[in-house]
Amino acid sequence: MSTPQHYEFQAEIRQLLDIVIHSLYTEKEIFVRELVSNASDALEKLRHLQLTEKEIFDDRLPLEINLTTDDAAKTFTIQDFGVGMTRAELVENLGTIAHSGSKAFLKALGENGAKGANLIGQFGVGFYSAFMVARRVRVYARSWRAGETGWAWESDGSGSYTIEEAEGQRRGCKIVIELKDECTEFSLAAKIEEILKRYSSFVQFPVNLNGKRVNTIQALWLRNKNEIKDEEYTEFYKFQADAFDTPRLRLHFSADAPLAINALLFVPDENPERLGLLRAEPAVALYCRKILIDPRPKDLLPEWLRFLKGVVDSEDLPLNISREMTQDRGLIAKLSRVLTRRFIKFLEEEAKDRPDRYKEFYRRFGIYLKEGAALDHTYKDELMKLLRYESSLTKPGELTGFADYVSRMPDGQKEIYYLVGPSREAIEAGPYLEGFRARNLEVLFCHENVDEYAMSHVHAFDDKRLLAADHADVKLGDLPAPPGEDALAGAQLQTLVTWLKETLGNRVAEVKGSDRLVGSPALALNADKFSSPHMRRLMKAMKTEGADDSPPRVELHLNPRHAVIKHLAAAREAKPEVAKLMAEQVLDNALIAAGLLDDPQKMVARIYKLLETV
Repeated sequence: MSTPQHYEFQAEIRQLLDIVIHSLYTEKEIFVRELVSNASDALEKLRHLQLTEKEIFDDRLPLEINLTTDDAAKTFTIQDFGVGMTRAELVENLGTIAHSGSKAFLKALGENGAKGANLIGQFGVGFYSAFMVARRVRVYARSWRAGETGWAWESDGSGSYTIEEAEGQRRGCKIVIELKDECTEFSLAAKIEEILKRYSSFVQFPVNLNGKRVNTIQALWLRNKNEIKDEEYTEFYKFQADAFDTPRLRLHFSADAPLAINALLFVPDENPERLGLLRAEPAVALYCRKILIDPRPKDLLPEWLRFLKGVVDSEDLPLNISREMTQDRGLIAKLSRVLTRRFIKFLEEEAKDRPDRYKEFYRRFGIYLKEGAALDHTYKDELMKLLRYESSLTKPGELTGFADYVSRMPDGQKEIYYLVGPSREAIEAGPYLEGFRARNLEVLFCHENVDEYAMSHVHAFDDKRLLAADHADVKLGDLPAPPGEDALAGAQLQTLVTWLKETLGNRVAEVKGSDRLVGSPALALNADKFSSPHMRRLMKAMKTEGADDSPPRVELHLNPRHAVIKHLAAAREAKPEVAKLMAEQVLDNALIAAGLLDDPQKMVARIYKLLETV
């Protein structure tokens, strides 16, 4: 070797080093990603030169990246067989700020847009991240040009560096990092392997750690989907999502406008939240040119798409110089819109062309679509078309959508009716469906806890108001009355109604005759228009703050054709004490059917009294 020559860093380089070491990167492990990215860039340049240049030094060397850890020596080494550097290039790239000019470069650190993006990948930028963990850095370089010699560059990052000739160097660059005492974890093979798998799994060249290749999974999102087998997709999904199941659905697409996007999205086989596990976290990773930017970006997709797994890669992302975050939030929002609408379109195609497969998806993940329809006004209309429910006109297990419901509506119907309950059986056993069935009016059955919240927030579909069939606002009077026996005469019914109001007192807000009943004597409707019986039950079950512990005041609707109501009217005059017990029991029975009876003790005692009168 020749005698080392000493040089001072350019003033701006010292400033840059201070920024990189102390504030540019949030995690020290980023240096591994940066050095691998730079090595990949050098190999890519060499590959292009092989197509244009007749003579390249050491041309038989493989295009690969080799990393070595030495726990005993506390060193980390990375070597590539790329374009390498001459002595002049070492000075230019590592001792000065190349190409853009010192002041322009430092200014770009605080700017958005193309300038920051263009700085990504320059060797002299990511290279300085090594000084976050290094006590000393040595760079051995040999240019691809024939006739050049090898060189060794060395610095402790304090303000100066040395360069000397180095014999026996292969083409490319080898960087040897002597680690600081507090950073010796980066001399452990397991630590480096974990970092490589997180950030550099999809580098296009082989990445070897201590002789073993690490990046064995291809960047499938950049390949033609017609050339990829299902087994390859599954293997990629399991790697990317750290999963063991087989994905239920996948969407692989590319777009050039309005953004350059390559995306590969997966729907898992099962929904963990449906099984009562923890809330899912965003799991679609954001890449830029196959380099991981953020494994769990929170703003990339709407919250209601948090069940998706996969990868999104866009070359249009303007990154800050550390490659750890995007600077243009407006562009991320545009990317989010493109991805979301493309996935919604994908679901629309599934629902139309593969209804059985969509039904299975919906049973597991429909809760997210309901959440989106209720909370995300941007996509509400599209999502409502994807919602599915059982109904009074479908067989158990069959699902229907709002569009099909509207197509079946008879003339004169202005609302879309629905009922919320724990199951189809519970809804069908209740009294609220009777009047609708008698008139052949379809009612959607909502079984999930989110349904009532969603229905109350989407409000309408195709200009048809959504209305709970157990709501006090439902009016069926304009439609034919259900068949049945002769009803109580108008005066008799009004007398009974007045007496019941006096007898039941504050327990009822109103009592009225109703044409909504066929086989049941009475039904109770919650007088609170802002809280249905089902919602009240949920709030009490969860002991939600604000849940009302007092007995609910309800509207009591009577079936004037039912024998029980006729007997009650007769008992009011003949046996007033028994009639009072009967009135209380009719109300409690209606509250039970509505799920609004909180304390059955008084009812039990009353039943015994009624039995004594038999």
